[in-house]
Amino acid sequence: MQHAQQEFLKIIETNKRLIFKICNSYCQNADDREDLAQEIIFQLWKSWGNFNNDYKLSTWMYRIALNVAISFYRKERKTTSTISMGEHLIEIVDENLEEGLEENLNALQQFINELKPLDKALMLLYLEEKSHKEIAEIIGITSTNVATKIGRIKEQLKQKFSSR
Repeated sequence: MQHAQQEFLKIIETNKRLIFKICNSYCQNADDREDLAQEIIFQLWKSWGNFNNDYKLSTWMYRIALNVAISFYRKERKTTSTISMGEHLIEIVDENLEEGLEENLNALQQFINELKPLDKALMLLYLEEKSHKEIAEIIGITSTNVATKIGRIKEQLKQKFSSR
């Protein structure tokens, strides 16, 4: 058992960026992000014995983390009207960026925040440059459905940008 715990903790440490990214995408304040991170890690630990080595570890982790985040979002939505992706997801390092680019990034972040939880998860994975096949495995839908949904979301985003 000790070896399994050490292996699990090493995997969490190696993949903590994945967990933090999802928490930042679904929670607006630090306390909620911390609660969600703890819940994700707890659910990963509960599922650790069922991990199938036929799948990529990151796919398994994304699937559990996104399911937990979406459930958490739905529960928290009753008390919060908007959910922010957080400033940590899109960090602008170069302070010399043109103001227009910065406005567009802020608008994109706001538009993504307004998406339904599943659509937000799709865009998060898409922006992580995951393949349609990987996204399908994580979300639990077909690759064709992933492509269709991403196409529709991109079209919605284009329309929102053009009407600003």
